[in-house]
Amino acid sequence: MRQRLAVWIAVMVAVWSAQAVAQVAPAPKRTVIRAGRMLDVRTGRMVQNPEIVIEGDRIVSVGAATAANAQAINLPNLTLLPGLIDAHTHLTGDPYHFGYQELGISAAREALYGAKYARITLLAGFTTVRNVGANGYSDVALRDAINDGDIPGPRMLVSGPALGITGGHCDNNLLPFEYHASSDGVADGIAAVQHRVREVIKYGADLIKICATGGVLSKGDDPKASQYSLEEMKAIVADAHRLGRKVAAHAHGGEGIRLASEAGVDSIEHGTYIDEAGIATLKRNGTYMVPTIYLNDWLTENMDKIGMPEFYRKKEIDVAKVSFANMARAMQAGVKIAFGTDAAVYPHGLNARQFATYVKMGFTPLQAIQSATLNAADLLGWSDRIGAIEPGKFADIIGVEGDPTQDVTTLERVQWVMKGGEVYKQ
Repeated sequence: MRQRLAVWIAVMVAVWSAQAVAQVAPAPKRTVIRAGRMLDVRTGRMVQNPEIVIEGDRIVSVGAATAANAQAINLPNLTLLPGLIDAHTHLTGDPYHFGYQELGISAAREALYGAKYARITLLAGFTTVRNVGANGYSDVALRDAINDGDIPGPRMLVSGPALGITGGHCDNNLLPFEYHASSDGVADGIAAVQHRVREVIKYGADLIKICATGGVLSKGDDPKASQYSLEEMKAIVADAHRLGRKVAAHAHGGEGIRLASEAGVDSIEHGTYIDEAGIATLKRNGTYMVPTIYLNDWLTENMDKIGMPEFYRKKEIDVAKVSFANMARAMQAGVKIAFGTDAAVYPHGLNARQFATYVKMGFTPLQAIQSATLNAADLLGWSDRIGAIEPGKFADIIGVEGDPTQDVTTLERVQWVMKGGEVYKQ
C-alpha cells in the first residue's frame, strides 16, 4: 500500500507540474504588418495595403485579417518582398586579402570576419545564404552562432571546405614544395573523394562544394581546364545525395560544366565559358546555374586598389571579356537560374547590385527577383520555408521604397528587414 501510495503521489505531482508549466508557458508573439504594397513573387502582382499576421517566427496569414493582442508594425510607404537569398557567398572571406595575404589568415580569424559580414549581409536584405567554401569549418561555426542567437546574420547552409584535386583551384598552391601544404578538402580518386564527402558531413556541412574546373583567383591553374573526372564527380554526387546533401560545382570551362551536370550535381557555379552543348546539357538534366556576374565589374574597377597579384589579374581580365555574353545566352535559353554573387570576392553587402546586371543580361526585373526568391529557395531545398510571403513560411520579409518590378535597383536600398519575426533594420 505504501508503494502504491508513493507511486500515486509521484504521478499526481508530475501531472500538477505539467499543468503549472502549461499555464505559465507564454503564447507565441503575434505581430501584424501593414504596408503600402507587397510583391507576390509568384505572379508579379502588386498587392495593395497587405496585412501579414505572424506568430513566433512563421507567417500565419496574408490578406485582410484580425490578430488579437498583436503588435502592429505600420509601413505605409514601403513595398514588402520575401527576404532575398544569395546562393553563392563566402561570408568568412574578406575582399581585401588576395594571394599571399590569404596565408596569414587563420580559420578563427575567418570566423570573426564572418560575424561582421553576416550582419552586413542581413541588413542588406539577404535573410538566407548558401556559403560554398570556407577554411577550417569556419562557416559551420558561424552558422551555429547565428542559429544559437549569439550574433545576427542570415540563415545559412554551409559546405565547409570545398573538395578539389591536388594542385587545383580548391588547393593551396601558394607555398613551395617543402611546406607540403594542402587544403582541407583536397582528395584524388574515387575512394578518397567518397571519404572526403563523408568527412565534411561529419563536421557539419549542409551541402558539398566541389571544384570541377580551374579558377580565377588561384595560382597555376586554368579556368577552362576540367579537374575532377566524371567518375570522381559521380562518386561524390552519389554519396552526397544518399546522405541528404546537394552538390554545388564550381565550373568555368565548357567541358567541366557538361561533365558536372552529367554527374548529377545540383548547381553549376559561375558558368563563364558555357557553350551551346553545355546549355543543352543543363536544360536536359534540370541543373541550376548560378551566374556570379557582378563581381567582374567590381574586380576590374578595383584591381589596383586591392593589390590583385598579376597571376590572378590576367585570368580575371580574360574571364570578364566573355562571361557576360556566355552567361546571358544560357539565361535567355531557359537554363534554370538561381541568384548567387560570390560575395567576398567583392565587398559584402553589395549583393543586390547584381539584380541590375541580370536585367542587362535579358531578365525582366521580376525574373531577377524570382532568381533570388523562388528559384534560390528551390535550389536550396527550402521551398517549404523561404522564398515567398506565404502562410507557413518563415517571417523573412524586407521592405523597399518604390516598385522593384519597375526599378530593380531599389533592392540596393533596403529600408526594413525582418528575419524569423524579429526586426533587424528599421
